[in-house]
Amino acid sequence: MNAITTPVTTIDWLASLRDPSLDPGAVLARIPSAARDFRTEFAATGTPDLVDTRSLITLPYPTRFGLWRASRSLAPFVSITNRMLIIRWRDDDDQLRTLLFEPSDTELGANTPYFATLADRTPSIVTNVMVRRHGDVLNHLHAAGIDPSEVDFLAFDHLHTQDVRRWLGTTSPQLDLGAVQPIEPAFPNARLLVQHSELTALDHLHPQQRPWYQPDTYQDLRRDRIVAINGDVLVGPGVALVATPGHTTGNQTLFLNTTTGIWASSENAIAAECLVPQHSKLLGVQRWASAWSQDVVVNANTIESIAAQYNSLTLEKAIVDRSKGDERFPQYFPSSELTRRWTNPGTAPTFVHERITHRRTRKSTPQGSR
Repeated sequence: MNAITTPVTTIDWLASLRDPSLDPGAVLARIPSAARDFRTEFAATGTPDLVDTRSLITLPYPTRFGLWRASRSLAPFVSITNRMLIIRWRDDDDQLRTLLFEPSDTELGANTPYFATLADRTPSIVTNVMVRRHGDVLNHLHAAGIDPSEVDFLAFDHLHTQDVRRWLGTTSPQLDLGAVQPIEPAFPNARLLVQHSELTALDHLHPQQRPWYQPDTYQDLRRDRIVAINGDVLVGPGVALVATPGHTTGNQTLFLNTTTGIWASSENAIAAECLVPQHSKLLGVQRWASAWSQDVVVNANTIESIAAQYNSLTLEKAIVDRSKGDERFPQYFPSSELTRRWTNPGTAPTFVHERITHRRTRKSTPQGSR
């Protein structure tokens, strides 16, 4: 896919980790010093004006994926809540910019092969208990007083389950959506920021990847709405996307500098306690991590590169600050966060963030649209 002129700044603060000659163990050894350098440079870029969190959907997810091999719960599923982050800042020209991170079209996401197969095998009465919809992207934006035309960027940590045709628009009719004409974009000025390696993976999906993607939905997208990035970029003050390969080939993490310090958001783990398993009360997690000398517990629904994902999660842990609510836990905000549900005994999280909230007061800058 062709990229348009990139409206973001490429950064190389983590260049020491990108040497292709390094094996995973050597990369892991370099993470502490690289993380310290990143924290210093990133904090100096400033903070965005606003970070707001909106819940989209709570749904079942296999325990053996979300908690890898650590859980001893008999529940086959955990519950995870997918949330969208709204981030706003002003650029050097004093233009108000808006990024939506994880703006999942949950209606179309249900067509992902894995979840579609699960739904076909599950009685509707059970589905109605297990799945809870909290709101959709457009309604959440309306409630926040943001017009879709004000959105500049869309980004996901990776493209599992994502169908963005309604967000970016298409160049041809989409009969499966009942569209006999090309789809007009819901976000007419938005560009999708995605790792180039994540896009190229769609052309040749490995069997481990296929159940989680909808590659056909990317064939007719408006190409000028896609920005293929390579590595790490600074999107705005205190807003960066960092390549964190492992969970998928082109996985990326959102880092935010806020009034409470630095946060990371991705789906490399489903709970903050997965970064500090010694503090977890989830059945089996603390014991498993100790027995196997594991410092983190990855979310592994695909196993393209577990060692790389372990390193990426370790990097996130080394960069972020500690929670002001409980300093045992890092300010790691899973894009799909483990959620207590009575249907899944033994999987209640020890600690949850639920949201990131940040507002920078600008006396001379009115809130609202451009």
